[in-house]
Amino acid sequence: MAMNSPFQLLRSHLYYGLLAAGGLLVLMALYSVHLMESQGHVITGMNNQIVWGLPHVFAIFLIITASGVLNVSSIGSVFNKPAYKARAPLAGLLSIAMLAGGLTVLMLDLGRPDRIIVAATNINPTSVFAWNVVLYSGMFAAVAVYLWTMMEKRMAPWSKPAGFMVFVWRFLLTTGTGVIFSFLVARQAYGTAILPPMFIVMSFAWGMAVFHVVQSSIYAWNNKSLDEYVQHRMKNLMGVFVMASLYFVAVYHLTNAYFARQIEFERFILLEGDPYAMLFWLGYIVLGNVLPLLLIFHPALGKSRCVLAASLLIVAGAFALLYVFIIGGQAFPLSIFPGYEVSSTFADGAIAQYQPSLPEMLLGIGGIGIAFIITAIGIRVLDFVPQEIQKSAAAAE
Repeated sequence: MAMNSPFQLLRSHLYYGLLAAGGLLVLMALYSVHLMESQGHVITGMNNQIVWGLPHVFAIFLIITASGVLNVSSIGSVFNKPAYKARAPLAGLLSIAMLAGGLTVLMLDLGRPDRIIVAATNINPTSVFAWNVVLYSGMFAAVAVYLWTMMEKRMAPWSKPAGFMVFVWRFLLTTGTGVIFSFLVARQAYGTAILPPMFIVMSFAWGMAVFHVVQSSIYAWNNKSLDEYVQHRMKNLMGVFVMASLYFVAVYHLTNAYFARQIEFERFILLEGDPYAMLFWLGYIVLGNVLPLLLIFHPALGKSRCVLAASLLIVAGAFALLYVFIIGGQAFPLSIFPGYEVSSTFADGAIAQYQPSLPEMLLGIGGIGIAFIITAIGIRVLDFVPQEIQKSAAAAE
């Protein structure tokens, strides 16, 4: 024990240092919110046309991934796969942490966070945003109950029903997030029924990628190695989800390109728009899909570090796609009269310009800081570290 104590002391200091770094990110985010509230949104890159800026990119990523990461627990509890069941508590913790971070950014970016109590107590059943207030709060409750059934022995018989409830609820939550955009007809990029299922499939890929990054970090911290069988199963599943999400994105753009009124938008977002076309092809297609699939499925690769690199690239590609979808979708003007030229004194028909500001960047990163702090404290206080199952049990799947 005496030989290990200096290392344990160093690791303890490193833990608190990382926790302090996460806290600093949150404090900088709060200071950015103060600047935007006191000086106005003039200090941001947002304008009358682009009202959802970079913080929304972070918020939507965190919310979608909070749902997708629960795919690990659903495979374990609902479909009774032991290798995934051992990781279900960590998936639940990550879901709560990322949902908390994403909703915090969302609430602070929209302005007047003090009015959130009004939205929560005066539900408008005709508003899709009001539906999401119920879905988000219900998600917290469902995952909390699910964690209780997994971590309290006397509640173990209720673990599978709770897991099934979370399985259904996370589909509803991601559908609700996609419906926000699919019901929004005032932008060329949105207003299509394919968005909810596309968001669901993307959440699977992004959730698996984030889970693998966190799991790899935990194992490296505790000097543990991931079982090769489990890694093989999880990386292959992640690769399938990446291909499925790429398929839905392709169908989304091909469907848009079929309609004459959407051709100009597709030309802008895929070919001519700056920086959206470059972010889509280089950021999402190449870095977020082609390279990860190569690292996952190439026979000479597929090892632990390659899968970790693939997971990080998938996350980077997710941010690139969301930036193109959210920011680029608002930048392109709505074609009210397709085939006709419309002009006015208020820049109708003009492509909006957007340059993210430092406060916006800090606010978005603050959401990741919140998710990190919740995850780090949860793992430290409670037993969320995955416990490997016996190889015989895994082989029986």
